[in-house]
Amino acid sequence: MTNAFYFKINLNKFGEMRLQAVREKKTLTTAIVCFALGFALLVGAWFYINAKGEARVNSRKDYLAETTKQLESFQTSADYLSSEDLDRLAETFTNRIFWAKKMIALGQEIDDKLAVRKFSFANGILTLNGITEVDVNVKELDLIQSFINRLKSNPEINNDFPQIKSGQITRQIVKDTAILEFVIECYSREATTGRRPQ
Repeated sequence: MTNAFYFKINLNKFGEMRLQAVREKKTLTTAIVCFALGFALLVGAWFYINAKGEARVNSRKDYLAETTKQLESFQTSADYLSSEDLDRLAETFTNRIFWAKKMIALGQEIDDKLAVRKFSFANGILTLNGITEVDVNVKELDLIQSFINRLKSNPEINNDFPQIKSGQITRQIVKDTAILEFVIECYSREATTGRRPQ
């Protein structure tokens, strides 16, 4: 038998090369399209962010211009006060209460037999809540009335509070000590005349 040599000849080699070239071209086209779409998205996002930032900057500029305009109008209007504004300002200065002086005067009138534990001011009424220890040798009501009389006679207090009177009085026992709780109401001029205090 003779040795036969067989050669395999690919007659379709040109077709395979063409198919490979088409595949590579398709891959390249897909890559270019994806890159172009990605670039377009990035550029679009950049324009969007830039437009939003510019809108925010414009909004802040408008707000600043409006605020500056309001400040200029306030500065202009401050030069021209109406007579009503001046009257209101004068009334505020004449009717206001100087609390530091009042507290000093109040502290001077409190003796060692009683204590003011709380005070409040509302609707033109200064309310003093105090306590005193019950003592068989001392009439507590006379002690409270004496305190009210001292407040009435103090010019620093009665100047702004012409009417001072006693309020509720209650007797309690706290930790084996009998105490008397009292309330004193000091009415300002505005409260007695019905005007609203400043």
